[in-house]
Amino acid sequence: MEKSVLHKADTRGSADHGWLKSLQTFSFGGYYNEDRIHFGALRVLNDDTVDGGRGFGVHPHDNMEIISIPLEGELLHEDSMGNKAVIRRGEIQVMSAGTGIYHTEYNKNPSQPVKFLQIWVFPNQRDVTPRYDQIKLNTLDQRNILQQVVSPNKEDEGVWIYQDAWFHMGKFDQGNKAVYKLKKEGNGIYFFVLKGDLKVNDQLLHTRDGYGIWDIEEAQLEAESTTEFLIMEVLMEVQI
Repeated sequence: MEKSVLHKADTRGSADHGWLKSLQTFSFGGYYNEDRIHFGALRVLNDDTVDGGRGFGVHPHDNMEIISIPLEGELLHEDSMGNKAVIRRGEIQVMSAGTGIYHTEYNKNPSQPVKFLQIWVFPNQRDVTPRYDQIKLNTLDQRNILQQVVSPNKEDEGVWIYQDAWFHMGKFDQGNKAVYKLKKEGNGIYFFVLKGDLKVNDQLLHTRDGYGIWDIEEAQLEAESTTEFLIMEVLMEVQI
């Protein structure tokens, strides 16, 4: 029997550090909600805005798959593996933290904010050699179709991670419909609406709403307005 959880945009946790404004779907930092720790392997979904020229100083991570999706502006990344890169809207970045990495993230533009999604996924392998990847997406492939941007397979479209997870992005015109079929039995799907109005089965979602469903084989999607959204299929039973 289908199970679901709805996270309305205005129920998210929030943090305002002046230079950083963060809205948090799941418990993170100073925000704790025992009912919102994670959705299966999906541990963090932060909606961050960083002021011009500001950013996160050097800090560590380990044993986590970390995905960044810029929505606006330019995000400058540097890490202890020697990578230095700028990621922009239409690109996606992944780090497998594994045995441990240090990195910084800064807004490259001194006068404009940078907005991005910071997503953490529990890995299916611990203590792997840390790795970094970044690709440019063909955003035309998101128009009225589901574009795969993350998978567990190196040969597939998008970036890959150490988890049986598949992410897709879509930009649908009003009235466009699609069916999302799960890739793996036992997985669940978490939908996050970037803007617009999306109906998932019988549930209507609006800008920045999140909706998780599991114990299903597929989901029916319909754009109630011009909408952009992210679909995250993740393993529901994880060892934490």
